[in-house]
Amino acid sequence: YIGTKVRVYTQVGKTSQGKFALDVGVKSLDLFKDYFATPYPLPKLDMIAIPDFAAGAMENYGLVTYRESALLYDEQLSSASNKQQVAITVAHELAHQWFGNLVTMEWWTHLWLNEGFASWVSYLAVESIFPEWNNWTQFLDETTSGLRLDALAESHPIEVDVNHASEIDAIFDSISYDKGASVIRMLQSYLGAERFQKALASYIKKYAYSNAKTEDLWAVLEEETGEPVKDLMTTWTKQQGYPVIYAKLNGQDLELEQAQFLSDGSSGPGMWIVPMTACCGSYDLNKKFLLKGKTDTMHIKDFAASQSGQNFWIKLNIDQNGFYRVKYDDELAAGLENAIKAKKLSLMDMIGIVEDSYALSVACKQTLTSLLRLLNAYRHESDYTVLSHVTSVCLSVNKISTDANPDLSSDIKQLLIKLLLLAAKRVGWDPKDGESHLDVMLRSLLLIALVKLGHDETIKEGIRRFHIFLEDRKTPLLPPDNRKAAYLAVMRTVSTSNRTGYDVLLKIYKETSEAQEKSRILGSLSSCPDKDIVVQALNLMLTDEVRNQDAFYVLGGISLEGREAAWAWLKDNWDHVVKTWPSSSLISDFVNSTVSPVRYTHLFPFEILRALPFI
Repeated sequence: YIGTKVRVYTQVGKTSQGKFALDVGVKSLDLFKDYFATPYPLPKLDMIAIPDFAAGAMENYGLVTYRESALLYDEQLSSASNKQQVAITVAHELAHQWFGNLVTMEWWTHLWLNEGFASWVSYLAVESIFPEWNNWTQFLDETTSGLRLDALAESHPIEVDVNHASEIDAIFDSISYDKGASVIRMLQSYLGAERFQKALASYIKKYAYSNAKTEDLWAVLEEETGEPVKDLMTTWTKQQGYPVIYAKLNGQDLELEQAQFLSDGSSGPGMWIVPMTACCGSYDLNKKFLLKGKTDTMHIKDFAASQSGQNFWIKLNIDQNGFYRVKYDDELAAGLENAIKAKKLSLMDMIGIVEDSYALSVACKQTLTSLLRLLNAYRHESDYTVLSHVTSVCLSVNKISTDANPDLSSDIKQLLIKLLLLAAKRVGWDPKDGESHLDVMLRSLLLIALVKLGHDETIKEGIRRFHIFLEDRKTPLLPPDNRKAAYLAVMRTVSTSNRTGYDVLLKIYKETSEAQEKSRILGSLSSCPDKDIVVQALNLMLTDEVRNQDAFYVLGGISLEGREAAWAWLKDNWDHVVKTWPSSSLISDFVNSTVSPVRYTHLFPFEILRALPFI
């Protein structure tokens, strides 16, 4: 890189695995230099892969440290999703060289200036380097994560007063990272990309080698754009939560009302200045305005003059640029279902609609039947970015229905399998010459989902290919992208009386030095329906075989059948867990893995959890 020596350090024998990160790093530096109109100021930038490293990565000025799985990529052993994660992580850490190092937050209250901006701009960089990955659409993964956490009554504002060192770890969460990045995207959309970039460059220049707080950024943005940025954004950074916009069609008027959305179904007291966007029947027919009060009315007579019948649809929050949800009345919801079936909507809008519908169902704002009907509108979808969210919703619905209505859960599971099968049959098990990066990821996504939903044919095929893999570790019949599905399939057949699959996977885990392969296996061992095997996988976390940093992989894979046993295991091992992972998100990860909304009241007599700051 011009004027700067850029290097990647690895363990001996892994040099080739650092080349991809090096390429992404050099290209990211070049992009950020232009975007922020300020060059990287140091003579060198080193990136080092460390086998034992608690964080994913750390943006030390000029010497960025990573765990191996976040920096190394092996063409033969790594999956497409691993490749993508390395690119995003490298771009995120190098963005910190400007947002975090060159300009540093004044105090921990403004942590989101570091993390939110680095998260947002990392997607901008990767979109530029790998446009075929459709990274901006995948950014909605971050938005979804932020929306789900911020719907809890126990959430917190983006800006949090931090008065003691012990409070710092708790704010390194989806609010600072994902909500922070999402409200930045919302502000960029409101101000316009060009004006926003110019203002950011001015901010970097003004506060280089010094400290800044949130208000300093708002002041520069207001000065550059003339917009009331502080008044608008204060409602998003200084109060927790976000609104749901209720949309009701009344003749030629679209009536809008905002209320704070909470996942328990209640309504909070929050009120926001909401940057609203709307389109009707076409993205060419659009409006942009601020919702400043609790209610407003949008006149659609001229706006929707040419729309009627099945062609009539209105979509609010175009491309999900805003950090809020929308609840449509029945007529508007039906119009959007038709638009999804007719492929009239953008990928981002199709994602937003299904995510909002799922969240509203969990909050009892709409029925599960209406969500299932909506999901059916996606049955012919073939795009990875959309199906990643549809699949996530399907697995969550399966988890909830298993707990809430066991008698119907089998029928619901078959509906969900049928929904995903069409796309799964299209991509199949075998890679195709010249297929896209996203289709490679789609295959893995769908196979894993079908195994988790108990699809017999997929499970049998996964086991067949696994046995071939045992004979030939380089077989093209089980490339790295498909291994997780095969490992999960094997674990579905393991039991206390037939534990061969568990033992074989554990042997592979111990033999491999490849971090991403280890994570795949750890994420599979606890997926067994046999509760005793689940407990054995959890006990493995407490041994020297598993690095402390990797324990969360085991938690993420716990089977539905093993949740009660896992919860009992946590209580039995509480002292050891708290001592080993005192300030990590491991406990909250555990809760997410073992609890669904309808089980909260049953499982939470474990009173000690209530006092934990990181839950």
